[in-house]
Amino acid sequence: MYEVSVRSHFDAAHYLRGYEGKCENLHGHRFEVVVNLRAGKVDEVGMAYDFSKLKKQLAQVVDTLDHQCLNELPAFSSVNPSSENLAVFIYNGLGPLLVGQDDVRIWSVQVWESPESAVTYFPHE
Repeated sequence: MYEVSVRSHFDAAHYLRGYEGKCENLHGHRFEVVVNLRAGKVDEVGMAYDFSKLKKQLAQVVDTLDHQCLNELPAFSSVNPSSENLAVFIYNGLGPLLVGQDDVRIWSVQVWESPESAVTYFPHE
């Protein structure tokens, strides 16, 4: 089994509806995103999944979030743009973009909202 990981980031503002504390106010983060794929084999070149391709695919998803007020995006009109929900959003956006190998799947999506705080989503657990 192989695990392939790439990292990206985006800057965005959000607020958490129904939260009692500072995060109920509009504030911003430089969100860091780490995506881990798992593959059971390598291709004819010897790669489980091409880093360059995965970076571009992840960029397509996070670019839709960059420099936005996340609460104003349709995806977050009825759910809070928490790190947990951002991880699911990124997973759902990235999944259809993965092409080329049948045995490749997204193992986890990790969203860091600060250097000390992160959430990891494991879609298959």
